[in-house]
Amino acid sequence: MSNTKNDVLILSGEGILGLEAACASLIEAGDRVLCLDNGIFGNGFIDFAKMYGGNVVSFDSDYQKGIDIDKLKGFLEKDHDFKVATLVHCETPSGITNPIEIICPLLNSYGIITVVDSVSAIGGETLKTDEWKIDMVLGGSQKCLSAPPGLTFLSVSKIAWNKILNRETPIVGYYSNLSYWKNWYQEKWFPYTQPVSDIFGLRAAVDNWLQEENPILRHKKIAEATRQSLIKAGLSLYPQDHYSNTVTTVKIPSGITFKEIYDEMLQQQHILIGGAFGYLKDQVFRIGHMGENCYEEKLYLTLKALSKVLINHKVRLEGQLHEIFLREMK
Repeated sequence: MSNTKNDVLILSGEGILGLEAACASLIEAGDRVLCLDNGIFGNGFIDFAKMYGGNVVSFDSDYQKGIDIDKLKGFLEKDHDFKVATLVHCETPSGITNPIEIICPLLNSYGIITVVDSVSAIGGETLKTDEWKIDMVLGGSQKCLSAPPGLTFLSVSKIAWNKILNRETPIVGYYSNLSYWKNWYQEKWFPYTQPVSDIFGLRAAVDNWLQEENPILRHKKIAEATRQSLIKAGLSLYPQDHYSNTVTTVKIPSGITFKEIYDEMLQQQHILIGGAFGYLKDQVFRIGHMGENCYEEKLYLTLKALSKVLINHKVRLEGQLHEIFLREMK
């Protein structure tokens, strides 16, 4: 799934715990931290880095596109004195998957420790942790694996462990302190009460994923068919490139509001459609196609219901969404 020989930890808390634990454990007061920002969650890393004393520099990239590699290369040629860099694999609010396979080796070449939020990508997007030289990858149980929410899992490289265990100042706090986990398996000592039921659920979900011939290809095929159905029907996607294989973000067409889409999809069609927050609030709606929601029949029903709602509000479509979707799946 993540293709790593690094240590893997499971923490009792949903994905945000992993993001905070990474920053709490790696960042010391005064450390220069590079936060790659091309979306809401990339920007959110800035708050965590500052919270733990990081001297943050934000690399800003177009919010409708994947991180600009050429711009980043030029930036790093001039300024690369950073201890840690944070970035997001899949920006779920905007539906963008960043090219971490290029970004992380680039950062690594300058000796920068990389922290990647892959919460909504791991299991649905290709991830080669060791080959791409990622020091810390953060995942969540409830996304592409479709296990119950409540667990963060993460991999920690030798370089990241060295930074965590050889700090000049103690890590602030306990629950987000990853140093307590270094030899937990060998010593059979868990830092707090084990969330046994959640761990069994995660294990079952991972087993299901491993038994499938190619879950990554399933996500890719469903995502492409979903996007094409929306585009060919005349709707506009929010991202302009680097489309996510786990979520599609669509601009709300004229003649209807997000509240109307949400309410009618839920109350009349019994399907929950996603919205967004921050700068995208009421500007887009989102279709999640990850994990157990990433199957042809479920997307068919969702798109059929969406067609009804949009047509009822006189939104002009160049064909029925679900019919286009079926053609694209062939």
